[in-house]
Amino acid sequence: MYSTTVDNTPLIKVSTGKHEAIYAVNGSQMNPLEGFYATLAACAAVYAKKACKELGISAEGIAIDCKPFAGPKGPLTLAKFKTDVRFPEHFTAEQKAAVLDSIGHCAVKEVVKDGLSIDFQVAEV
Repeated sequence: MYSTTVDNTPLIKVSTGKHEAIYAVNGSQMNPLEGFYATLAACAAVYAKKACKELGISAEGIAIDCKPFAGPKGPLTLAKFKTDVRFPEHFTAEQKAAVLDSIGHCAVKEVVKDGLSIDFQVAEV
């Protein structure tokens, strides 16, 4: 479960049983939308590391840059999310392909792709 309590500060603290994420509405921290994009980038890194572990090679030096592109309805719509990956020189073409394929299956991206079928509910308890 994820929970937050709204207060009069610009900060938004979201807690789970083990961790806390801090966002802000005044630019002092990432806002939740920026956090969402950061989560997509982090997921790409997780899947790159997993692929390298399976290949028995170090993930050291892989650089991942991600950029969201707004849709036709403006900045609050996401039309495209581009992930650019740069590899150290010692990676073979086959290793690069395996890592790129793994990144393409990032769990967060898969949830987003299936998002239209998610039943979001808001209720008073």
